[in-house]
Amino acid sequence: MAAKSSSITLGGKGSALSSSSVYKVACGVANVVIDSSAIERFSTKTLQSIERSSFGIPQGLTNEEIRASLAVLLNKLLLSNSGSSSSSTVRSLLPFKIREILNSRNESFEFGEIEVTEGENIVLDKSWASLIGLCSIIDHKSTALSQIVDSVAALSCEATRGDITSFSSFDSGDGFGCKDAISVAGDLKVLLNGSKAVGKFEIEEISKIPRIHGKFRDVVKSLHSDARIELNSGVKGGKTGSGNSGIGEALGATLSGLSKPIQSLGECSFLRAKLCFESIGNEDLRTLLVEKSSVEYENLKNGLKLAYDALFEEDYCGFAHKLNECVGIVWRIVGLEAVAAFSALPGEKRKDADKEEKKSKDVKKAVLGKGTSVVIQFIKDNGDKMEPLSEWVEQILNLFSPESHSFDCLLAKVKEIVESNDSRRLPKLPKGTRDFAEEQMMVREKAFAIIQNVFKKHGATALDTPVFELRETLMGKYGEDSKLIYDIADQGGELCSLRYDLTVPFARFVAMNGITSFKRYQIAKVYRRDNPSKGRYREFYQCDFDIAGLSEPMGPDFEVVKILTELLDKLEIGDYVVKLNHRKLLDGMLEICGVPPEKFRTICSSIDKLDKLSLEQVKKEMVEEKGLASVVADRIGNIVEEKGRPMELLSKLRREGSEFLANQSTKEALDELSIMFEALARSKCSERIVFDLSLARGLDYYTGVIFEAVCVGAEVGSIAAGGRYDNLIGMFGKRQVPAVGVSLGIERVFNIMEEQQKQVVRATETQVLVSVMEDNKLGEAAELASQLWEADIKAEYLVSKRRAKHFDRATNSGIPWMVMVGKTELSEGVVTLKKLVKGSEEEISNVPRDSFVAELLKRL
Repeated sequence: MAAKSSSITLGGKGSALSSSSVYKVACGVANVVIDSSAIERFSTKTLQSIERSSFGIPQGLTNEEIRASLAVLLNKLLLSNSGSSSSSTVRSLLPFKIREILNSRNESFEFGEIEVTEGENIVLDKSWASLIGLCSIIDHKSTALSQIVDSVAALSCEATRGDITSFSSFDSGDGFGCKDAISVAGDLKVLLNGSKAVGKFEIEEISKIPRIHGKFRDVVKSLHSDARIELNSGVKGGKTGSGNSGIGEALGATLSGLSKPIQSLGECSFLRAKLCFESIGNEDLRTLLVEKSSVEYENLKNGLKLAYDALFEEDYCGFAHKLNECVGIVWRIVGLEAVAAFSALPGEKRKDADKEEKKSKDVKKAVLGKGTSVVIQFIKDNGDKMEPLSEWVEQILNLFSPESHSFDCLLAKVKEIVESNDSRRLPKLPKGTRDFAEEQMMVREKAFAIIQNVFKKHGATALDTPVFELRETLMGKYGEDSKLIYDIADQGGELCSLRYDLTVPFARFVAMNGITSFKRYQIAKVYRRDNPSKGRYREFYQCDFDIAGLSEPMGPDFEVVKILTELLDKLEIGDYVVKLNHRKLLDGMLEICGVPPEKFRTICSSIDKLDKLSLEQVKKEMVEEKGLASVVADRIGNIVEEKGRPMELLSKLRREGSEFLANQSTKEALDELSIMFEALARSKCSERIVFDLSLARGLDYYTGVIFEAVCVGAEVGSIAAGGRYDNLIGMFGKRQVPAVGVSLGIERVFNIMEEQQKQVVRATETQVLVSVMEDNKLGEAAELASQLWEADIKAEYLVSKRRAKHFDRATNSGIPWMVMVGKTELSEGVVTLKKLVKGSEEEISNVPRDSFVAELLKRL
């Protein structure tokens, strides 16, 4: 038994017992101390006592498990005495006796007859101390195992030359991945960071590591939580001890949830070890490891069978005892995997390897990952015995035991590497977001200026709203896209979500303030829990323009589409088209085709996917997923293929005998579109419009005209969209206020600008660089630069004797003019002006310092 190295204090105010502390006491590496405040609470009354012959600890437990049971029992006794001393029912005799047993380091436990009070007897009968103690040991061992098994598995990845690229696929970025599997995959990448030993072999036993280990982590966390609660809970049942507290059933259920992941973990480790055996050159060692691992694997299967039998009989302590044995077996299997992987790696030898192996120079040592190198060094430093092989293997297995002091050092080093997270600590953006560097910010600022000028030209005022809204404000407004809303936790107890767009917050603002007429613009970020792709982000700016209130029929609808064409023309992003349709036309079309009204919105959502999916795929979705009759889907398909020039297609749909004229909804839509198309034609922007019956816009709040702009030849989806929403504002207030708006997705516009390289933009707007070409002349630079700044000239300064540094600075930053001051200029009180623009270079010497600003103003 290991010598004492620490003390565990029980019974102190606010103290809590942990599985780790129980394990230390169980292993005999920690003494138990009862806090003085707990001693003061022991009863000093003469209480009636009864005889007992045991502490209620089941037969068949190991010494370690008995010690854990006693540690828990002692804590339960102290907890039951946590009230005032006047109400105490526990005397000092029993706790002191348990403390004495735990600190004596005896290998045998002879309790003899003991006298206990009625309150002490209840604790002994109802505390479930043995089961909780067993759970604590399993919790501690499993937690340590979950931390070390990844590093051993990583070593196997290198020994087998396994392909680890699949580890990067676990985090799909859509929020639905298994968090623990993602975490394991991330830790494995950290452990293997820098490794050149991994290869390209697709190995099932390697690819399944994140999920198997992740599930084990998950159940271990659940066990840890339950164990911590039970360790520090008082004994229920009152003075009579009546009633079943359910602790046995609850912990039995928790432990049963661990049994299958334990089995999977052991099996996965065993199979990886078998793969490593194939690469071990020493036949004797290979045979020994095969035999040992096979025996341990059979022991695991048999042990789990016995554990399940005990669980079936509701012998929860027996079940926990057998499960604890199985955890120990898995530890040995993992240790055997470590030995196998170590022995299989090229160039890795034991300290006492024979001379021929040492002389061999044809085997190159593998370049291992940062984490796996620690494991290899651990084995080398502590496994120095060569003969017999069985002794060396057992030595390594003992090192990979949680009882080993050396193991604590290995675990600490592995945890330090994983938590330092070198590969993932490299600055990284969340998926679906982006940075804008200097040049990109110039493009952005220029674009925002253009957009604001257009909005203001049409009489809009600016508005800003909170980045998050009450969840109830946003839900039910976006149809099937509502699943993409980001929910956030609010410390005030309100359910909030990040805004999905700017339209719903605008509608809420109008309704909340009783506004009946409002023309506004807003440029702000919105958030969508979407799957990122090219041109599709989770955080992005929208530039919105909305008109609310009664007005000339179709006047606002025409104006927002006109504004959209003005924006896209001025942004110079290339050729584009604005696809346009009408929600009433869609609804009427669905009615004509035979779609039930309750399915209008969900079928519209399917139709809206026609820009991404083929017509056949969309029809298949409508039939197989949304229960539409095949003949109805075919009729819809025939209609939505119609698209063309606005007035031409409108005339076709309004020709005599058309079904669209017989339907009230479609007739109203066609009449409104006729007014709008004429206005667009007379404003000379109809050549950009395509009347497209497949355009659906899946958002629930649209009621009239809907439109969407796409850039021709750029694969970034729609760059702007909008439509009429007459009922949305009324959802937040008593009054219906009709409204229509357009939203520009500026991020996609930036993508197009960058791809087409339409603009070469400087990072700054600096016009002049004041170049003082002597050291320690800041005062000179400050005087000259200040004169430029006072004249509203954008200027920077540089003080350096290195002439090349000045020209590099000006050239790299695209600064067109330099004010140069060297030794000569300093002595004569003049400056030299130099223009650097390619093709129109110019140099003006001996410019007086009192007139150089005027000279520059003439030329800028």
